[in-house]
This record gives sequence, C-alpha cells and structure tokens, in this order.
Amino acid sequence: MLTLLLLRHAKSSWDVPALADYDRPLAKRGLKAAPRIGAEIAALGLRPDLVLCSGAKRTRETLDLVLAALGSPPPEVLYDDVIYMAPPTGLMQILRRQPGEAATVLVVGHNPGLEELAELMVGKGDEELLETLEEKFPTCALAVIIFDAKAWADIAPGTGTLTRFLTPARLT
Repeated sequence: MLTLLLLRHAKSSWDVPALADYDRPLAKRGLKAAPRIGAEIAALGLRPDLVLCSGAKRTRETLDLVLAALGSPPPEVLYDDVIYMAPPTGLMQILRRQPGEAATVLVVGHNPGLEELAELMVGKGDEELLETLEEKFPTCALAVIIFDAKAWADIAPGTGTLTRFLTPARLT
C-alpha cells in the first residue's frame, strides 16, 4: 500500500509585482494556513517518508512550515525544479521513479499540474470528496490518495483512491 500526499503551496503574495513568479513568497494568509495543514497531517498520522518539492520560493516556504508542524525526525526532502511547471503526466513519471521503501510521498507543487495529477490518478473514493476535488484545488489544499501497489513504478492513472481532501477553510 502506497500513500500519495499532494499539497498545493499556500497562498502566495503579489505585493511586489516586479518579482518573478518563481520567487514570490507566501502571503500572510499562506503563513497561517501551512502550519495548520501540517498539524493536520501530523494528527492524521500521515508523516511522509519522502518529500518532492518544487524549488519555487512559495513551495519551499510552505514545506518549511509544514515540516515544523510535523516535528522530528524530518523526512528526506528532494527539491526538483521540474515540478514547478510539470504537467500531470510529468509529475506521474517523477513519482514512478521513486523508491518503494518510501511508502508515503508528499509532493508540494503548483496548479494546474497538481490538481490535474490528482484527477488523473484517482479512480475511486467518497463521492463528496471526489466532487470537492473536481470543483477546486485551492492553495494549501491536501489530497490523500492511496494505491494498492508495492512500488511507485506500478502506479497508473485511475488506480488511486481519494481518502481525504483537506482545505484550510475546512479546518477552521
């Protein structure tokens, strides 16, 4: 059994229009939401074995706040700039290359790729969760997808089960 945690970065700031998109930091709202989602990940016992994170500033800041909420020991973290603009099939290929000993993998990335990856991989789940996922994948939302597989190389589109879809708004 493998668990995929898809986390969209927290709300980013547009306060400095001259900043490149890649370099935008988190907004105040994002700085509040990321620790809350991290605490929920910890409370649910979903500690990742491996984290794959976009190199963009807002994803790094989101991850730092989530990891602080998770506490020790920290998981292995790999930063990959390909995640920044990757389409869902590209993200799936990155996942399929991960070692089998990482039973729970957290991907911290961006839309539209992350939302499209969730929709691509999920084949079943609670109807209400599926509808919420299809409606919107907001900032700092977390999709939890379970695969009945022993190796990441074996995951395929439509084979995942959406077990949770958490948003900061629903945690209040």
